[in-house]
Amino acid sequence: MEFRYHKKNTKEKLSLFHAENNLNTLLSVQDKKENLFTMAWNTGQTQKAVVGEMRLTFPGNTIMPIMSHQNIFFENPQDVAVWQFNSEFYCIIDHDDEVGCAGILFYNSAKTLCIALGDSEVQKFEVLLNMFRDELSSHDEIQTEMLRMLVGNLIIKLTRLAKVQYFDLNDDASNYTVVREFNYLVERHYRKHHTVQFYADLLAKSSKTLSNMFGLYSDKSPLQVIHYRIMWEAKRLMHYTNKSIKEIAYELGFEDAAHFSRFFKKLAGENPTAFRTSVIENQ
Repeated sequence: MEFRYHKKNTKEKLSLFHAENNLNTLLSVQDKKENLFTMAWNTGQTQKAVVGEMRLTFPGNTIMPIMSHQNIFFENPQDVAVWQFNSEFYCIIDHDDEVGCAGILFYNSAKTLCIALGDSEVQKFEVLLNMFRDELSSHDEIQTEMLRMLVGNLIIKLTRLAKVQYFDLNDDASNYTVVREFNYLVERHYRKHHTVQFYADLLAKSSKTLSNMFGLYSDKSPLQVIHYRIMWEAKRLMHYTNKSIKEIAYELGFEDAAHFSRFFKKLAGENPTAFRTSVIENQ
């Protein structure tokens, strides 16, 4: 089933796909220049998924938040329900005081989450899924606000579960807040600023303090979070644009292409030219 809400005058978009055999095709035709917030629920057995260049295991009865304008592929798309919306419909940052998900579900450069649903949560999300279907089938003057309310509800439920499953909040909650803010700041500034010190200054913390906090909540150091975010964007630009390596290097804040090539090879295991060649050959 496919449901779409689209207001051309405000550019607001919300889509729901469920039990669609051609889900991968529906997701692949999205404009790669548009950043869409995606939540994918695997209602079946464990399967493989690909998000951009990342190959992932997608366990059954888990929901994966994805903030990406890259291709998304599921091994068994008929078992996946997908909610997808843009910032014009629901701005994560503007609503962060209400839902508190920035740096957790989205703008989280540290890890990809697969949020597990127990039996009681499955029932709740099935009810929510049906409510989305009903509202997307309605066409009255309050539809927009009803849908926005449902999106907020969905995000709040997932954020609560993610906090329990991925963050030990028995520690000082302020530590968790700083990590969350760091992830969001990296998303905003990684194209120009590549040092931990830059973000430490914004957060009024020392680099060492940040490293200690990340030791509690992440399997990556602050510097690794920055570097991997730059690398994934570099891969996206090489995969989906015709920009030269030199243009990509400058766009991502490198003074010259040689420095960028060394950086990319260290993280990706091959130089940018070899990576782009392999992408072209596999298309």
